[in-house]
Amino acid sequence: MTHYLAKKRTALVALVATGAFVVTACSAPGSTGSSPATNAASSAVQTTCGTEAITMKGYFETGFALPKALTDEFTNQYPNVTWDVREDQFAVITQNALRVLADDPPDLMRLPSIQQAAKAGVLLNLDDYATAYGWDKWPASQLEQLRVNADGTRGSGSLYAQGLNYSLTGVFYNKELAAKIGMTEAPKTLAEFDAVLAKAKAAGITGIAQFNGGGTGGLAFPLQNLMAAYGETAPINDWIFQKSGATIDTAANLQAVQHLESWIKAGYFASDVNSLDYSAMMSRFTGGKSLFIFDGDWESGNFDKNMAGKVGFFLMPALSADGKQAAMSAPLTFGVSAKAAHPACAAFFLNWVATDQKARDITVSVGGSHPMGAQDAFMPEVASNTVTGQTLAAGTKIGVDNGGMDFIANATSAIYAKSWTPQLQKLAAGKQTPEALLKSVQADYESQIKG
Repeated sequence: MTHYLAKKRTALVALVATGAFVVTACSAPGSTGSSPATNAASSAVQTTCGTEAITMKGYFETGFALPKALTDEFTNQYPNVTWDVREDQFAVITQNALRVLADDPPDLMRLPSIQQAAKAGVLLNLDDYATAYGWDKWPASQLEQLRVNADGTRGSGSLYAQGLNYSLTGVFYNKELAAKIGMTEAPKTLAEFDAVLAKAKAAGITGIAQFNGGGTGGLAFPLQNLMAAYGETAPINDWIFQKSGATIDTAANLQAVQHLESWIKAGYFASDVNSLDYSAMMSRFTGGKSLFIFDGDWESGNFDKNMAGKVGFFLMPALSADGKQAAMSAPLTFGVSAKAAHPACAAFFLNWVATDQKARDITVSVGGSHPMGAQDAFMPEVASNTVTGQTLAAGTKIGVDNGGMDFIANATSAIYAKSWTPQLQKLAAGKQTPEALLKSVQADYESQIKG
């Protein structure tokens, strides 16, 4: 689909026109935390949740502790606000996002992709809130993935979502299993990674228990890491952002899919990879039944709490030891329905997540990742030998190497559920070739952005 912003007049604009929104203080009865920062300049939007009792309607992703930890603390500070949250798997949310935003509008929703929703006019334009709260003064790179331009491309234009944090993906490993095969440090090249996987196979250890079942194509995680090892990140981001002429069917990406296929054929993945869902993957890893998983820093706090000292993390190694590294690094994206009952409180919550000291501490300790917000905002101290310390340091390395990528599953609202997931499951089952996989995904992509 092309993504022209068809509806400029959202519920927010309507309220502005009637003068229903006014600037008020950010405090609320019972608040024990610091008030979120706001611009002193006049604004046409309400920057508080008010004092009346309200229930915020949320639609979140299953299996992630951070959103609940934040909403619980928010209610602790603002007891007039409670939350009614339902959860679904990532793939279900991607498939149902437009319908849910339009027909069962949440105040706050996990949004894997925002372009179609912006085009359809079911997602609230947050520009006025960005001005009121000063989000436009944050580092521009934090918000560029959340912007949609008038031509339908992402990366610039109006702001249609916010992030609870800035997530990063890579490879977690079980230190005890690594020691059994002589792995004393993270592999420095892709060839060294291959060698470690071969040693694990020879020792009867499952190399990678990656989720790829239950309608979730988790092999997209190692695949995109391999894409970045073989090629540049810019063409991948161009494809995700729907830049004109962008394609996923490139020579470098073909090498990446071929490398992934070689891991499958070598038996480095769990034999039942196509029936593993996310929770089963995590259960096996925490139970010591898998050397590696490809996952995100949102699990860092979990590992530091429940497997202290037993888990390590590294970025996908490059082809050469001195090569630049890359990773999927994106905000944990949440948007507000254009029909939301409490849009101002949703925006207030998003600003609170980025500015409140307790909220930022939760983002690091529970989410294991870097909070959104100003460059000089509060950051809790984290020991460098913890998993969280390692993932935060990895984020710094990605910044130095300019290696941040959005997730290939976010290119369109349907690409993950209808293209990547079935194609990767076929590849894992030996029923699809790397060449045909890329051509099929590209054809689906072109059909979807034209739709």
